[in-house]
Amino acid sequence: MRTTLSLDEDVAARLEQLRRVQGRPFKDIVNEALRAGLEVMGGRREEGRSGYRTPSVSLGGSLIGALDNIGEVLSIAESDDRR
Repeated sequence: MRTTLSLDEDVAARLEQLRRVQGRPFKDIVNEALRAGLEVMGGRREEGRSGYRTPSVSLGGSLIGALDNIGEVLSIAESDDRR
């Protein structure tokens, strides 16, 4: 497909620099850059790469018992004998 693009000067300069360094056609450089950008923007991950999972850690039981009754929790937290 043929189309006309208006590139910002900094983008055009970076593409041109890549073209010179890699010795490839400008069209190939632009297509590769667009593919990479579209993958990032679309949320696609690189093949073979899995997401990071945070390991779980047991924090033990609560020091003040059940936390279901907020009134009881506040009473315990505000009492003078707990300080």
